[in-house]
Amino acid sequence: MRYNKVRKMDISNGPGVRVSIFMQGCTFHCKGCFNPETHDFNGGKEFTKDTIEHVLELCDKEYIVGLSILGGEPLHPKNREGTLELAKAFKERFPKKNLWVWSGFLWDRDLKDLEIMNYIDVLVDGQYQSELYSPLLRWKGSSNQRVIDVQASLKKKKVVLFEEEGVLV
Repeated sequence: MRYNKVRKMDISNGPGVRVSIFMQGCTFHCKGCFNPETHDFNGGKEFTKDTIEHVLELCDKEYIVGLSILGGEPLHPKNREGTLELAKAFKERFPKKNLWVWSGFLWDRDLKDLEIMNYIDVLVDGQYQSELYSPLLRWKGSSNQRVIDVQASLKKKKVVLFEEEGVLV
């Protein structure tokens, strides 16, 4: 597995100041993707235990509220094991910080039964569709995508949308 880059202070991919990692490799190739350099599974850098430790060290600052995992496609079968390892290590070390993941796969069709869902707080699911783009959307690029409260969805066994300060996102 490979990753493209790590941002040590990101304010655009989830609420607050966060650390973000962009996994390498995606088969969706959405028209208008904001990150096409992450599509090639052979690009980027090798994802290792040192990568996980580096990300966790960056998260170990009081002002960092969470970790965002994007891509590429972090939940592609080729990337799931490493993404799970990172998610698990993050939540074990920082149980009070939140974990956001972006995926072109759909929670209810493709992802809800994966072990990694036990560690994700918010999932933005669905493939980006350029014809449904709006700059007014929060945390997602197109209106078909959903911002899902994963833990509430697991409890209710149905999609529960994430609310930020009482407002559905």
